[in-house]
Amino acid sequence: MSRIYESMFIIAPDVPDDKKKELVDKVVSTIRERVGGELEESMGDKGLEIWGMRKFAYKIKDYTEGYYVIAYFRCDGQKLQELEYFYRITPEIIRWQTFRRFDLEKKERKGEAKKQQEEIIEEKVE
Repeated sequence: MSRIYESMFIIAPDVPDDKKKELVDKVVSTIRERVGGELEESMGDKGLEIWGMRKFAYKIKDYTEGYYVIAYFRCDGQKLQELEYFYRITPEIIRWQTFRRFDLEKKERKGEAKKQQEEIIEEKVE
């Protein structure tokens, strides 16, 4: 079963803009190729939310700010460690967090159930 995940990662502020774009593209390709996931197009801009530079509440690896990006995607969760491994070996990505979005899955299931109920009502009317 395909599940919905959200992955936020922070790129170091001293990385040039073109390299930031390249890193975001690498994360997207890792999600598609290694994890076997697909970006959730209905969330953000093509499955991505670029928050840009934000100040930290405390220092992270001697930085006081970072470039935030959030990716929303679907996958079965079996190869999620491939994404974590990519984050770990990429020195420009200084912090990351990936978690399952139960709330979005629940909302989706409710929408599907409502649609099925409407179809049943339409069949009875006919």
